[in-house]
Amino acid sequence: MRAVIAEDSVLLRVGLVKVLEMGGFQVAAEVGDAEALLAAVEEHRPELALVDVRMPPGFGDEGVRAATEIRRRWPRTAVVLLSQYVEERYAADLLAANSSGVGYLLKQRVADVGEFVAAVRRVVDGGTALDPQVITQLLLRRDSDPLDRLTPREREVLSSMAEGRSNAGIAEALSVSESAVAKHINSILAKLDLPVTDADHRRVLAVLRFLGASRP
Repeated sequence: MRAVIAEDSVLLRVGLVKVLEMGGFQVAAEVGDAEALLAAVEEHRPELALVDVRMPPGFGDEGVRAATEIRRRWPRTAVVLLSQYVEERYAADLLAANSSGVGYLLKQRVADVGEFVAAVRRVVDGGTALDPQVITQLLLRRDSDPLDRLTPREREVLSSMAEGRSNAGIAEALSVSESAVAKHINSILAKLDLPVTDADHRRVLAVLRFLGASRP
């Protein structure tokens, strides 16, 4: 699997190259700004673009705008945004058109190589990977009545669902049985007035739509 990295910090860029190579990726290009990123994706057509949110020249939302352009022009390229801080608006911007094959992670997650590579692979496989802190911010920001119906445990399960975890993954993370997770999910879907489905991907999309992070 080929990847293109866009990160203006040389040290972090070198680290990302090593991490992805350890995860079985071939880094086709590493660049430091949004314009070079678009050129590299056009040239190499990678399976993955790993993109810093804030890049030269303005260190604003250049990375987000480039990522959105990549999704529009090369929809087969998965995109993972990296950010120093939680900026949930940027996650919502990227997810607005299509929440499959996209991710938003904090840079601190790179230190846990195994978890980071697993999240990136999930995105390349067409799933979604949202940093737990981003999910928390999205949940806290919403003033929607349906969320108020959820118990604390159901909120934890909902956060794990939005991260793209399977029932087994949620059970392991929360130290509960898979049957308990299934019951929580059925309750969540009922309380949020969402149809029950066995498809994990549709379940994540439903959660993201409710959070306002994707188009209804």
